[in-house]
Amino acid sequence: MTAAAPEGSTGTTAGEVPALDTVLAELAEGERRWAATSLAERGALLTRVHAAVRAESETWVRVASRIKLLPDDSPLVGEEWLSGPYSLLTSLAALTRTLRTIDSGHGPLDGAEFGQAPGGRVSVPVLPLTIQDRLLLNGFSAEVWMPPRVDADTVRRRAGLGALRPERTTGIGLVLGAGNITSIAPLDVLYELVAHNRVVVLKLNPVLGELEPVYRRALAPLVEHGVLRIVTGGGDVGGYLAHHPDVAHVHITGSLATHDVVAFGPGEEGRSRKAAGTPLLDKPMTSELGGVSPVIVVPGAWSAADLRYQAEHIATQRLHNSGHNCIASQMVVVSGDWPQREAFLGHLREALRTAPARSAWYPGSADRLAGAARSHPGAEWQGAEGSRLLVGIGDGDAAAEVATTEYFAPVLGVLTLPGRGAEFLDRAVETANRDLFGTLGANIVIDPVTLKRLGPAFDRAVAELRYGTVAVNAWTALGFLTATAPWGAFPGHTVADAGSGIGVVHNALLIDAPERTVVRGPFRPFPRSVAGGELALFPKPPWFVTARTAALTGRRLTRLAMRPSWVRMPAVFSSAYRA
Repeated sequence: MTAAAPEGSTGTTAGEVPALDTVLAELAEGERRWAATSLAERGALLTRVHAAVRAESETWVRVASRIKLLPDDSPLVGEEWLSGPYSLLTSLAALTRTLRTIDSGHGPLDGAEFGQAPGGRVSVPVLPLTIQDRLLLNGFSAEVWMPPRVDADTVRRRAGLGALRPERTTGIGLVLGAGNITSIAPLDVLYELVAHNRVVVLKLNPVLGELEPVYRRALAPLVEHGVLRIVTGGGDVGGYLAHHPDVAHVHITGSLATHDVVAFGPGEEGRSRKAAGTPLLDKPMTSELGGVSPVIVVPGAWSAADLRYQAEHIATQRLHNSGHNCIASQMVVVSGDWPQREAFLGHLREALRTAPARSAWYPGSADRLAGAARSHPGAEWQGAEGSRLLVGIGDGDAAAEVATTEYFAPVLGVLTLPGRGAEFLDRAVETANRDLFGTLGANIVIDPVTLKRLGPAFDRAVAELRYGTVAVNAWTALGFLTATAPWGAFPGHTVADAGSGIGVVHNALLIDAPERTVVRGPFRPFPRSVAGGELALFPKPPWFVTARTAALTGRRLTRLAMRPSWVRMPAVFSSAYRA
């Protein structure tokens, strides 16, 4: 994710300082109240937030669409339903269930059927967990892989995090909110409160400033309870709060550059501190920062419909939200020995060219596009008025900027490597781990016949990918949307080498120290999925940028999340199957 302004710069006005100090004093009192708030009361509080979000959903989506320059009648408004109120509503419901489970004397993972993953890892199923999950996301699944040698009893015992001892609060946390996906900041607030027992000051990104009144109303129960305060302003406000002695912890969703300004300070002095490994920030920091996400296309014998569908799938992974996503796929890895390579790339060009036109609304996008074009003179412009860039590189071009720079704009690279089958897959995994910046998410596209042929070699390749979420025949964004799945970079980053970030969020089952989430989906949409031997009834996903009924499906899914009911489900299916 890319933030709008450096949060570590100085210059907070004299008028702002007393107001911010008052906010922190109120939260100090709020921390005492939070420590005295039982799990049952916290669950009831989240239920009230759920009701407030329901009331604000229409306004939320309307304002978000205006910020992102989307016409009211655009199918792309569906993105704002799913990545806005829908995400927050499902997370609130899942966290409430977890708190009630713990309050009843049970653990969030009691009764879970753990599995085994390569390398001596325990796997924890997190999707589907309910009958509704099985119906709405038929054919999709997600599981959490724990680090090697962590046994099932340990995983089960430690699940619950801060909710296991709610009276032990951990101070005031500062959340520096994202400026692109509208549910991120509220979701980060919830995780601070529930998982870490921290009360929160949320500093909104100025890009989403118009949503401030919506957030205030949607999160009003938390504000009224004294455990949340929302502030606005530029980097000066964020910098003041981050370095304030009363703030115990900082969480940021943004770019690595902004993270480093917060941690080490701006300019040459900040760069020198980073080089020396001496942060200016004297408190713990977590983060979600993005990177260059790969899509590894494993060669197989695909039909023309398969080629078209997967081209649309990959185009969506780049063009969703106009490319302004931390998890946007930026590098397609294909085999030079695949007989269908040129046909596939032709479909990919066509998908980029014909996907619905939209404005690159996030600040600086046009400059980043132009910079990518200058760095890659042979790149191809696609789409209306040259709004999308396709960059081809070959094996040995590891230093290409498209491999090392998160553009946060509609730039898609294609990296061609030699090999077929397991040889290609292993080489692609090694290249992604070694040459591509970031560890947030990686995607693999593979047809069922090839997947079966590879057998255990495929799961071993997944285990070798050092990414926080790995999606097989799905987009890693589904991991973001799954409330019970942890979301964050692969473990091991530090403040001095933050990469794609430190720690996880979402994680409504409150799993302690997960390694990664693995998401799986069908290679083909229904009915071709069933015809091809996959037991999956899911149509073209509503998050595809080419889904004609995306807005209606997003609205109906959100209404279902507002008030779950079997009566509402046929309307969701009716819309989804017309995508």
